[in-house]
Amino acid sequence: MASPFTDPAFYADRYPTYAALRKRSPVLRLPLDGGTGPAAVVTGFDQARAALADPALSKDTAAFFADRPSGRSLHPALATTMLNSDPPDHTRLRRLVTRAFTPATVDALRPYVAALAEQLAESWAPGQRVDLVEGFAAPLPVTVICQLLGVPTSDRQRIRRWSTDLFATGDHQRIDAASHALADYLTELVAAKRRDPDEALLSALVAVRDGDGDRLSEQELVSLAVLLLVAGHETTTAAIGNAVLALLQHPGQLELLQSGPHRIAAAVDELLRFDSPVSIATWRWAPGPVRIGGTDVPAGSPVFVSPGAANRDPARFPDPDRLDLDREARSHLAFGHGIHRCLGAPLAQAEIEIALRVLLERFPDLRLAQPVDQLSWRHSRLVRGLESLPVLL
Repeated sequence: MASPFTDPAFYADRYPTYAALRKRSPVLRLPLDGGTGPAAVVTGFDQARAALADPALSKDTAAFFADRPSGRSLHPALATTMLNSDPPDHTRLRRLVTRAFTPATVDALRPYVAALAEQLAESWAPGQRVDLVEGFAAPLPVTVICQLLGVPTSDRQRIRRWSTDLFATGDHQRIDAASHALADYLTELVAAKRRDPDEALLSALVAVRDGDGDRLSEQELVSLAVLLLVAGHETTTAAIGNAVLALLQHPGQLELLQSGPHRIAAAVDELLRFDSPVSIATWRWAPGPVRIGGTDVPAGSPVFVSPGAANRDPARFPDPDRLDLDREARSHLAFGHGIHRCLGAPLAQAEIEIALRVLLERFPDLRLAQPVDQLSWRHSRLVRGLESLPVLL
């Protein structure tokens, strides 16, 4: 069977492919584009949840590719982020940044996020046609994470462009070029923060790098900055766009939220389950033989865990292709599971909730400006998100 990830139709609608794979087996070994051999693809909910937390699977991509020259020129700061590491390194690095994303910290950020969302929406008028991704879903989380890290306002458009290029599945030249541009920029920004520190998170990480105790190497510092910057907005942008599209396609559920705005916070989990912004989780592999959901995975095999597929598993969520905002969906895997669960999940949920609240209050007659089958989706294996979402306000 050919890799399903090379079919353009997959990026427009992944769920029929996931359902067909899961019907064959919740864990399948499939050909993988990129020359790394067959990969185990995990589409069942229970199997995905177990694999995401399985210490027998490694995220150390440097070790995987050590004896498999890829011919790539990805910047080392992106190839060795916290997301691509195992304990004890992962434990140490995550501990240094966890306090920036605690529920208390996020609660303190909520007024800023709400004011920003209102400001973005204020530039629009009822009856206007706008691109919801470009004008709202992208700038909201980009601005928040840049503000948190201390990225100058004038540089944020470049950050957004480089970050988008990093997820261009199959376009290795574009990805590698973006990795160098972003890492070089952040190396310079770190130097600037060292000369002139402020109250933002990046300056705090520089202080950890230069201080006593649990220190960061210079590459670890830049890698953390890259990861926080990219992960801090890409999936949230996708989630906001996906959520709005899902509601516009399900007018009954949209009316439910409009009649009871207090439901929005709880509805975010079902919207994340229904169309997860993380379609296939970041790279894992098996250093030794491992058994996943009854399937033997040989040593050296890549393992692709799909939260997008798992969240549509009927064994866990009955009638999974139906959007049901009354569904109990908090167990979804959109943010992952285990020690690598997204540490920015509280912030992402707050941003999605606030974005939906502002849009529904300001534009109760929001509707699509073009047919769904004409919408353009990002060509990314990892991120499930729209290139643009034209709407009429």
